[in-house]
Amino acid sequence: MSLPPSSPPASSNKKIRPVISCLLKHGEEVLILKRSKHVGSFQGYWSCISGYLEAGEDPQHTAYREVFEETQLQESTILETIYAGPFYPEADDVIFETHWFLLETNTKEITLDWEHDECRWVIPEKFSDYQVVPWLPTLTDHLFAKRSAG
Repeated sequence: MSLPPSSPPASSNKKIRPVISCLLKHGEEVLILKRSKHVGSFQGYWSCISGYLEAGEDPQHTAYREVFEETQLQESTILETIYAGPFYPEADDVIFETHWFLLETNTKEITLDWEHDECRWVIPEKFSDYQVVPWLPTLTDHLFAKRSAG
């Protein structure tokens, strides 16, 4: 899958909705989370940490806030942060302004909130064993490549 566009479409009247997606990494494994029936989309799929940016909020601040809300991991557990974006994938009724983060953590101790039913630490090559959201492999490949080039 190719990267989403790096600028919004020039002629669209769709609302732009800023979001973040955070991939937690520990060693060679990444955290995937099974989305619960209580979330708005992709229920039952495995994904990474994600959330909406509040008005005027810095994407990195949002990333750390969402990591805490969804896993109870404190910002102090983050050893390295890699950023990519924004990207502008288009849905039927909205254009998402997506900010991607790869966050290296020093712990695997996770406490899930209501948004997820399960979590697993897996190597990205095992994503095919799970029903992952469509963009997760592209996000992972891009962030890992950026980290290696970094």
